[in-house]
Amino acid sequence: MTSFDSSPTLPVGRALLALAVVFVLLATTGWTTVRHHRGPGDLRARALNAWAHGRIGQRALPDPASPAPRIAAFFDSIGPSSGTRLADAHPLVVGNLNGAPVTLRYRANRLSLARALAAERGRVDDPRLNTAGRHEALRRVHRFMSLMRRGRQILAFDPTGPGRTAEVLGDLDRARRVSVIVPGVDTNLLTFQKTHGRYTAPAGMAESLYAAERSAAPASGTAVIAWADYTAPVGLGIDAALGRLAENGAVRLVEMTDALPGTSRIALFCHSYGSVLCGVAAHRLPARVTDMAVAGSPGMRVDSAAELSTRARVWAMRDADDWIRDVPNLEVGGVGHGADPVAPEFGARLLSAAGAAGHAGYFEPGTESLDNFAAIGVGAYQDLTCASADGGCRRGISGAEGNIRA
Repeated sequence: MTSFDSSPTLPVGRALLALAVVFVLLATTGWTTVRHHRGPGDLRARALNAWAHGRIGQRALPDPASPAPRIAAFFDSIGPSSGTRLADAHPLVVGNLNGAPVTLRYRANRLSLARALAAERGRVDDPRLNTAGRHEALRRVHRFMSLMRRGRQILAFDPTGPGRTAEVLGDLDRARRVSVIVPGVDTNLLTFQKTHGRYTAPAGMAESLYAAERSAAPASGTAVIAWADYTAPVGLGIDAALGRLAENGAVRLVEMTDALPGTSRIALFCHSYGSVLCGVAAHRLPARVTDMAVAGSPGMRVDSAAELSTRARVWAMRDADDWIRDVPNLEVGGVGHGADPVAPEFGARLLSAAGAAGHAGYFEPGTESLDNFAAIGVGAYQDLTCASADGGCRRGISGAEGNIRA
C-alpha cells in the first residue's frame, strides 16, 4: 500500500487509524521500549577515554570515528606486533573498530569477553541483586562463556546496556562472497543465540545459511556474518513502529560493509524490522553490495524498490502464514514503514518462502526460503525459486550473473 504523509489534506479516516495504532502500541507496551534503551555505560566511556590518551611511540591513536580506510592505513603503518599490543591494551575499542584487521578484532573481543565474564560472575553473588537481576546476570555469564568458545570469531562486542555483537562464520579475509544477516526486534546479547528455536536467533540463522551456502557451492569461498551490532526495538512497541532505531542502525551497517576486507561481493539478508534498517541504509551502501533480500518485512520506508536508490538487486519473500501480512502497510507522521515489499507494484523480485511456517522460520533448514537465500549468497541465481510460476524474479539477470532456469 502506498505510504502517506501527515499533511492537513490527509483523510480523517487514515489519520484516526494511525493515531489508533500509536495508542494501542503505547497502551500495550507502557513505553517499555523507550525506557529500556540505555545509553553507553561507564565501561565504554572509560575505554574510549583511555584510547584518546593512548600512544604508539610518539604517535596519537586515530579517532575511532575515522573512516575505515584511515583506520586500516594506520594499522598497516604500525605493523602486526604494535597492532597486537593495541588490541591487548584497548580491547573494547579495537574489537569494534571498523578498518582494524579482523583477526585483531577477534583477539580483542575475546579479551573483552573475558573481562565482561569476570565482572558478571562478580555480580551473580551480589546480595543487592533481586531474583530477576541475578537471573539476568547468570544468563549473561552463560552467553559470554558461549561466545568465548574456541573457534568462534566475534567481529563486534559491546556489553553495555542490552549489548551488541556480531559473529563471522568462514574466512572473512579470503571470502569472495559475504552474506550479512540483519535481524529484527528483540535482538541483543541475550537473544543472539537460542537453544530452543535455534534458527530464529542471529547465530542460528548464520549457522544455517553458512551450511546451506557450503552445500550449494562448496568451492565458492563464502563467509556469513550474524550482525546484531545495532540497538533493536524491544517487542512490538512504539520503537518497532518508528524509524529512529533503524536510522541509527543503518549508519552502523553502512560503516561495517564499507570496512569489510578485500573485494568480496556482499549480500544482505534482512528479516522483519531488519528490513526497515536495510531500506534506510540502501542508498548509502557500497557498490559491492549486490543483493538485498528481505523476509517478513513490515516495509522499507519507501513506496517502491526504485526509491531505495540502490544498484543492488532487491528480493522479497513472505510466508503465507506470516503474521506480518496483517500489519497495515502505511506511514503517517513517521509511524509505520510504508509500502509492502511483496506487493507487485513495489517492484522487488519475489521469491518463494515455502516451508518457512510463519514469521520466524525463514532460515529453517529444508525450506525454500533458506535455499533461495543460499543461492543468492553464492551467486547461483540459476537455482532460485520465484514466488510465481511466470519466473518474474528472474528477469533482467544477465548470463554473466547466472543462467536462470525457467
